Amino acid sequence: PNIDVIVSPVSGGGLLSGSLIAAKGMNSNIKVFGAEPKEADDAYRSLKKGTIVSNKTIDTICDGLRAQIGTKTFPVIQDLVDEIITIEENEVIDSLRMIWERLKIIVEPSCSIALALVLKKKHLFKGQNVGLIMSGGNVDLNKLPW
Repeated sequence: PNIDVIVSPVSGGGLLSGSLIAAKGMNSNIKVFGAEPKEADDAYRSLKKGTIVSNKTIDTICDGLRAQIGTKTFPVIQDLVDEIITIEENEVIDSLRMIWERLKIIVEPSCSIALALVLKKKHLFKGQNVGLIMSGGNVDLNKLPW
């Protein structure tokens, strides 16, 4: 099926900016959302302010999303992304658990944030074909949140 919406994790911006260029280049009507941890929300705040701002903290279970938004990726994101939405830690953990238990896929917390966004904002995605970018399987079994 054709994809109406893509949801991507946000960190330094490489994955999101590359996804934006590819997706919008193929279909200018596609919507692309970024999902970012509330505790490392520099991309979200940068987008709101119009200039790059630093992380206030990086205290998040999503260790793969702790990087600062990049100076080369930010202008692409600023120009093309539909919205960046922040996700709470408990929402990440709930989506991580759902993926592990129901889909039987071992993913890292940074990967589960895309599903967390869809679960948090269901009204944005209702009746649409949604593609979730779920990359990352670096899991330390000694640091599980449950």
